Amino acid sequence: QLQLVESGGGLVQPGGSLRLSCAASGFTLDNYAIGWFRQAPGKDREGVSCISTRGGRSVYADSVKGRFTISRDDAKNTVYLQMNGLKPEDTAVYYCAADQKRFFELFRCVLSPEAEYDYWGQGTQVTVSS
Repeated sequence: QLQLVESGGGLVQPGGSLRLSCAASGFTLDNYAIGWFRQAPGKDREGVSCISTRGGRSVYADSVKGRFTISRDDAKNTVYLQMNGLKPEDTAVYYCAADQKRFFELFRCVLSPEAEYDYWGQGTQVTVSS
């Protein structure tokens, strides 16, 4: 069974940090670009960051640039999202998703459209509050 599982969410004070993990089972991530998305209560889901299959190229939403860092460890079949300087507006359920890339797309990733992404995890809650 192909599955993505997020972990690492929780409650953190403003200014704090969390590291989210996205682990794949049933398939290997080395042919997939990986994206992180989030959905806050009452809001549409939005793209946060993505990382390409090769070359480590990354894209960030303006709202998280300079605070979040995406990385991947294909040996562990896992992608990470390091979140520093967290703000209350970062509160959301965070999802990771996998986008299978063809050979000429290996050095790019996109946050839109979400339909590019083939597999989605169930999400992990991040709450930033004092």
